Amino acid sequence: MDTHLHHDHIENHLKSSDLLRDVVIGMSDGLTVPFALAAGLSGAVDSSSIIIIAGIAEIAAGSIAMGLGGYLAGKTEQDHYRSEVKREYDEVENLRHRELEETKEFFANIGLSPALQDQATAEIAQDKDRWVDFMMKYELGLDKPDPKRATKSALNIGLSYIAGGVIPLSPYFFIADAKEALIYSVIATLICLFIFGFFKSKITGINPWLGALRVTMIGALAAAAAFGVASLFEH
Repeated sequence: MDTHLHHDHIENHLKSSDLLRDVVIGMSDGLTVPFALAAGLSGAVDSSSIIIIAGIAEIAAGSIAMGLGGYLAGKTEQDHYRSEVKREYDEVENLRHRELEETKEFFANIGLSPALQDQATAEIAQDKDRWVDFMMKYELGLDKPDPKRATKSALNIGLSYIAGGVIPLSPYFFIADAKEALIYSVIATLICLFIFGFFKSKITGINPWLGALRVTMIGALAAAAAFGVASLFEH
């Protein structure tokens, strides 16, 4: 009973970690890239409508590209796991003696006595599927991936990118002058970057204030560089 509860706790933890990773990837780029684009265009054009069109196009393209990247990463993880499972079955069939030694070595490393090592190894080797699952997890350190992981990752990253990208673009919907809208865009985006960086750092164990400052500075520098380059070419 205790083992089952512990297993459920691990699975829930891993799922939340996957979701968190997707949101961080999508949101960080979604806040930064459209922000830099809008700032750059604000240095070259006066009309907010042009920036809105370009910004929407970028958010659409960026969310699809980022989502596709997450999907391919998830598929690669699944393909890698299947490949390793196939290899492990082949080793269990054709290199049984070596696999028995590796299994026994694992039990030795966790402190079992030689007698218990032999007993545990013989017990687990009776069921080929269970043995392969054991070796995948404890020899290779691979957990079976969620078959829906690739799709979930694509949606999580893509939607997070859109959510982040709307923030720097939103002032341009209400203010016709691009440079005036940029001021509000900068304020809103830097606040969101700071909050995002704070919670991201807090969750990952980094000093939240330093993490928030770092994320905010990266976004500000990207936007400033884009604005400066656009202004330079305009003149």
